[in-house]
Amino acid sequence: MKLPGTRSLHQLIAPLVALLSLAALAGCAGSSNMEIRPGYVADHTYQSRAYNHRVRYLILHYTDSEAPRALSTLLGPHVSSHYLVARHPGAEGGGPRVWQLVDENDRAWHAGLSAWEDRTQLNDTSIGVEIVNRGPRETAAGRQWQSYPAPQIEAVIALARDIIQRYDLPPTSILGHSDIAPSRKIDPGPRFPWKRLHEAGVGAWPDDEDTDTYRRRFAHCSPTMAQYQHALSAYGYRLAATGILDEETRDVTRAFQMHFRPASYAGQPDDETAAILWALLARYRPQALVETDLAVPRGCLEPKQETVDSARVQQFTH
Repeated sequence: MKLPGTRSLHQLIAPLVALLSLAALAGCAGSSNMEIRPGYVADHTYQSRAYNHRVRYLILHYTDSEAPRALSTLLGPHVSSHYLVARHPGAEGGGPRVWQLVDENDRAWHAGLSAWEDRTQLNDTSIGVEIVNRGPRETAAGRQWQSYPAPQIEAVIALARDIIQRYDLPPTSILGHSDIAPSRKIDPGPRFPWKRLHEAGVGAWPDDEDTDTYRRRFAHCSPTMAQYQHALSAYGYRLAATGILDEETRDVTRAFQMHFRPASYAGQPDDETAAILWALLARYRPQALVETDLAVPRGCLEPKQETVDSARVQQFTH
C-alpha cells in the first residue's frame, strides 16, 4: 500500500539511472570512438575500408584583386575557394600564412563549367586555390603577364604538397583553371612556374629525353590532327577527335601550351607541342600509347589527312 504523497521506489530510482546513463555516455564521448549528436551517439569503433575521398583534383587559379578585395569576393555569396594565397604571405608560426575559406569536406564554388578526364562539374571533386596575381595587362609592347613572387610560390608548394599527401593525388590531378575550362579561362597563366612546382613534387612535367625522342620522330612524321586531338583527350582534356582544327582545339592547345610550353602559347598545334604531349603520355598515361592510333603516328603515311605540321603551315600561308 502506497501512502498519499509518497513516491514509489521506481520513481525515486529512475532519475538516478538517467543521470548515470548520461554520465556514462559523456565518458564514452570523451573517447575517440564515440560522438554525441542530436538525439543519438555515433559509435566509430568499426571503420570500413570501402570508400574514397571526395577530392580528386587540385585546381590552381589566380585572382586579379589584391588580398583584401579578393577576400571580400571569395567570402560569398557568388564565388568561393578553399584557400587564398596572398601575393606576399605573412609569416605565422614559422611558415607562410594561407587563408582557408571553405572546409575541404565542403564544395567551394571556384571551377564553374569544367571537365577533366571523365568528370565534369569539378567543384564536386576538387579543392580550389586562389593565388593573388593581376594576370595580363595590355601595354605598348604587347600583353604583359605579372610574375609570381618566390615566397608566394613556396606557400603554394607547401599547401599543395600537404593536400596531395592527404588525398594521394597523382601528378595529372594538379591543374590550372584553364586546363579544365580552356574556352573560358586563362588562369593561372603562362608566368605560373609549373616546372618549379613539379621539381618540388607538385604536378606533372614531361621527361626531357622523351620529349627529344618525339621531337625527332615528328620532324619526319607529324601526327594527324585527329591523333593530336585524341592524344589531348587521352591526357585529360575534354576534346573530340574530329580531325578538324576548330576553335575548341585551339583553346585546348593554348591551355596546354600555357601549362607545358609557356614561351609560345598562341594555340596553334605544331610538332613541338605534339612532342611534349606524347612525352607526357609516355610518362603518366603509358597505356594510351599502346593503342595503335597513338602508338605509331601515321600522318606521313596518309598525306590526305591534316597533320599538326600542315596546320602550322596553313597558319602562315592563309
